[in-house]
Amino acid sequence: MAERRVFAGPAVRKVRREAGMTQAAMAEALDISPSYLNLIEHGQRPLSATVIVRLAERFEFDAAKLGAEDVPGGLAGLRRRLGDPRFADLGIGAQEVEEWLQTAPATAAAFARLFDAAPEGRTDVADEAPEVAAVRRAIEKWRNHFADLDARAEELADELRLAGGDLYGTISERLRTRHQLGIRILPTDVMPDRLRWLDWHARQLMLNELLRPASRTFQAAATLAQIEAKSEIDALVAGAEFAETAAARLFERHLIHYFAAALMMPYSRFLRACDATGYDLLLLQRRFGAGYEQVAHRLTTLQRVGARGLPFFMLRIDRAGQGSKRYAGASQSPLVDGDARCPLWGAHEAFARPGEVIADLVELEDGSRWFTQSRSVAAPGATGSGTPARFAVCVGVDAKVAAPLVAARGLDLMRSPATPIGLGCRRCTRTGCIQRSMPPLGRPLRFREGERGVSAFDFAGD
Repeated sequence: MAERRVFAGPAVRKVRREAGMTQAAMAEALDISPSYLNLIEHGQRPLSATVIVRLAERFEFDAAKLGAEDVPGGLAGLRRRLGDPRFADLGIGAQEVEEWLQTAPATAAAFARLFDAAPEGRTDVADEAPEVAAVRRAIEKWRNHFADLDARAEELADELRLAGGDLYGTISERLRTRHQLGIRILPTDVMPDRLRWLDWHARQLMLNELLRPASRTFQAAATLAQIEAKSEIDALVAGAEFAETAAARLFERHLIHYFAAALMMPYSRFLRACDATGYDLLLLQRRFGAGYEQVAHRLTTLQRVGARGLPFFMLRIDRAGQGSKRYAGASQSPLVDGDARCPLWGAHEAFARPGEVIADLVELEDGSRWFTQSRSVAAPGATGSGTPARFAVCVGVDAKVAAPLVAARGLDLMRSPATPIGLGCRRCTRTGCIQRSMPPLGRPLRFREGERGVSAFDFAGD
């Protein structure tokens, strides 16, 4: 089998400088020539799998740092930003963008942050809170796969299985016997604004009666994560080096929920079930006693070295199209960027067809195709007006690798008609769209006397 080839000169140079070594000394430690190391650091030679292993063994090098994790959306995200109409006159080619990311990933990440933060560069309705953006970058850096948490959760899941019974019952018993914590289900009028409340003084975990069985198991598993995976979670939070306490707490909550999902859907068993069922979300939901949203999120985490699943992304939107959860995973999909959605995307249709999984083959302006599946879910509780909170949960994967999906069987994913969508009206330059609500950024409007097109806005094309 051919070795994996990766250009990662800046990462290697950083490791060498942190170790206080010359190129000659590091080359000797890696069993390569100084001239080869020099070419690697300058992006003129690839970093082979053999050298990556030696770096990990001799310098405690974290291979997860390789690639474009620091740039939201990775290479595709960087290309999308540089494809902004304001840069059209520069003639930036795809190869040039790739070389920039390979040779200077830190400056590429800096550009991405400035682009996303600039008012004229943002195309969403409301700016993302800084602490939320910081946590999303941290999650994307790991591609939403935390190997230590998965390993610990899988070990604990096997231990609980040996105890027999249903998972909720075994978790409850473990909390009672090992941590002296009982579980009480309380009426919603007693806990009107909480789903879970851990009262250490009373040694009780209190759960809202509105929680469905899968959610009760998840909340009990999250409590177990707080206790038994604390060291692993604390290490990941500390390593993220957040400037704000709020960001650290948000990241901690994400990791707690990650562990809870991994406990309910242990990695190896879940991946085998995905392969066996063709990633049938409804069947996976029943098999693991999980919620649809929990299964959807779990699909984005399957990136264990040597046992990878398909590179899914996940997005959760409300009726207004605002994203409250978005995980790119290893997909590098631009569909999770920003807070503007194309109304032509089938994800919005899920609200009108509750309980049904809406499959959609979509094509973006760059020609990339994505196979998506969306379903509406109800959140427990209600708003102050009594209106139930509902969301559409969407998962998607690059159409090039979507053939194993049971929902995609019978489709010619690369040649069948696909829904042409954009990344929100301000980013989309498709002409003649009857759904367009505003003109694209950087394109001058055109007005022809005596004419009215199907779109409310006519603008200059390429």
